[in-house]
Amino acid sequence: MIVRPLRPLSPFPWLLWLPFAATAHAQDVPGIENLHRRENHGAPDQFLQSNVDFLQKTITKLTLDHQQKIDSANRQIEGLKGAVVGLLKTVSDLQAAQKKTDEDLKKKGRCCAGKDAAPAAK
Repeated sequence: MIVRPLRPLSPFPWLLWLPFAATAHAQDVPGIENLHRRENHGAPDQFLQSNVDFLQKTITKLTLDHQQKIDSANRQIEGLKGAVVGLLKTVSDLQAAQKKTDEDLKKKGRCCAGKDAAPAAK
């Protein structure tokens, strides 16, 4: 029996380690201080105040963004309400014109297009 040495799967075995070398390390969230990594262990107030300031700025920014979105939506709603009012008026005008046409046809003795009209005899 001939024993052959094991050959690597790839002609370049270092390529197998390449994905592991390219992994990124986690980064801290901006504005959030890690209290365990600080050098001065006597004054955590500075770091806590930094966190509070960051969170207040973030909340203020998000509040303004959402208020702008709400205002924009309200303007759009008002525009759509105006469009609905216009469409309702158009429907009302068309119904009035249809009613007038039906009455005119009844006066002339012709069959009208309304619901209560009898079908025309052939």
